[in-house]
Amino acid sequence: MDILMDSLKVIFRIATILPLMLAIGLYMGKRSIGELPVFDFLVVLVFGAVVGADIADPKIDHVHTVIAMIAIALLQKLIIKVKLKNPKLGKLFTFEPTVVMYQGTFLKKNMKRIQYSVDNILQMLREKDVFHTSDVELAIVEANGQLSVKLYPGKEGILREDMQIYKAGNDYEIPVILDGRVQRDLLERIGKTEQWLLNELHTTGKGDVSEIFYAGVTGQGELSVSKKDLQTNDAPPIEH
Repeated sequence: MDILMDSLKVIFRIATILPLMLAIGLYMGKRSIGELPVFDFLVVLVFGAVVGADIADPKIDHVHTVIAMIAIALLQKLIIKVKLKNPKLGKLFTFEPTVVMYQGTFLKKNMKRIQYSVDNILQMLREKDVFHTSDVELAIVEANGQLSVKLYPGKEGILREDMQIYKAGNDYEIPVILDGRVQRDLLERIGKTEQWLLNELHTTGKGDVSEIFYAGVTGQGELSVSKKDLQTNDAPPIEH
C-alpha cells in the first residue's frame, strides 16, 4: 500500500511540477533555454536538482519545492536587472569575450586563460566552414562558448552589394492556411482578407481551403500552396 501511495504521489508531483516548470521557464525568458551564459547555466542546474529531488523522493514537502522554484526564478530575474543597470557588476556573473586568433595566428596566452586547446579552436573553425587558419583575420570565443570568426576580406563570400545586385526586402512567406484552417489574424496583419484568399485560390485553381495543408503569402502578394495528401515519388530517398 505504501508503494502504491508513494507512486501516486510521484505521478501527482510530475503532473503539477511540469506545468509550473513551463510557466517559470517562459517567465525567465528565452536566454535561459538557449545557449546559456554561465550564471543562467547554474540557475538551470540548481532548478533541475530541486525538481529532480522532489519527484524522486515522496518524503520531500512538495510546497517547499514550489517555493524554491519560484525563488530561483525571481533571483535569476533580479540578477539580470542588476546586470542591465550596472554593467561592471554584471561582468562578475558572466565570461568576457576572448580573442583567440588574430591575423592567422593563435593567441596562446588567451587560449590558456580560457582553457581552450588548438584542437578545440580548429574544430570550431571547421564548424564555421573555415579550413585554413591563414584565412582568419579575427576569431573570438564569446561568453556563451561559441566562436565568432572574421575572415580577411579577400576570403569572405561575395555579397549582392559587391556585385551591385539589389533585391527588395520583405521577401518571406506569411502562413495564411495551416492544415485546412485560414489564419485570419495573420491575413489581417498583412492587409489581406479571407475573401481575397478565396479568390486567389479560385483564380489559380488550387482548390478549396479544406484541401490545402499549407499556404503562404510573400511580401509581393504571391501565394505558395501545398495540398493535403499529395503523393510524390520524386523526393530523394534520404533515410537512416
